[in-house]
Amino acid sequence: MGTPTPTPTTASSTPKHIHQTQKPYRGIRMRKWGKWVAEIREPNKRSRIWLGSYSSPVAAARAYDTAVFYLRGPSARLNFPDSIGDDGGEMFDLSAASIRKKATEVGAKVDALQIRNGCNNHPGRVWLNTDLNEYPSPESCDEN
Repeated sequence: MGTPTPTPTTASSTPKHIHQTQKPYRGIRMRKWGKWVAEIREPNKRSRIWLGSYSSPVAAARAYDTAVFYLRGPSARLNFPDSIGDDGGEMFDLSAASIRKKATEVGAKVDALQIRNGCNNHPGRVWLNTDLNEYPSPESCDEN
């Protein structure tokens, strides 16, 4: 009668709440080196649309929101439902490339705005009233 040997833990035995703390938003994940990435599966296909790599989870989540909105319409489950911009509400080319382009533009703008506003200390904080149709000016980054 020796001491029982410990069994190794597997991914299936890991509590679900641990995974949720590492993945605060839908459609994103964190790389080992700290960057946040977003991707989405194309409807009725096995392929995925790569939406980019970002320094904050909010930027990755906003890129995902943009892509899922264009793929699934207004009924899509979004991370930030109040933050989808109205750019005319129509996008005629729904190819993977055009969705990727639009999503990466939004994600890059959010990343730039968060860096400019000093939000790196608060990665979960999002500025809901920012206009994502305007690019940040280089002069505003020098003020910090």
